Amino acid sequence: MSRKAGGKHVSVSQMTTVRLMMPTDGNVLGNVFGGAIMRYMDEVAGIVAFHHARKNVVTASIDRMDFYAPVYVGNLLILKAAVNYVGKTSMEVGVRIEAEDPLTGTTAHTGSCYLTFVALDGNGRPSPVEPVIPVTADEKRRFREALTRRRMREATLGRKKE
Repeated sequence: MSRKAGGKHVSVSQMTTVRLMMPTDGNVLGNVFGGAIMRYMDEVAGIVAFHHARKNVVTASIDRMDFYAPVYVGNLLILKAAVNYVGKTSMEVGVRIEAEDPLTGTTAHTGSCYLTFVALDGNGRPSPVEPVIPVTADEKRRFREALTRRRMREATLGRKKE
């Protein structure tokens, strides 16, 4: 069963997308621009947030983005995204970024990022979202870590934010 009273399982909205990195995504040396990767990351995270909330969403923040390894033109960019945590009107989506050499099958974890989205009602105002229900040990760990990040963001902002 994918839905449960009082919330939605992580599996309801998680997704993996794959894109072939083209020359327009990279520089003259064949490295893919970080900004291109961030665009695709924001896009898949937004789809996951929209799918969970079933209403329009906007990106409210993007936590620190670190690139661990390069992505090259010709690589497959693999983006794995899932809702980690849901507040009242906001939700954190985690994205794992991988690059695969399609000729060798070698895959590298190239980055990870956490994005916060706010759900909007028909008037463009923040709107309540159903909670997320973590089931697996990994989902529960990501939920706990997301709650810690949320508390750190609130402390940094100096106020409770929803």
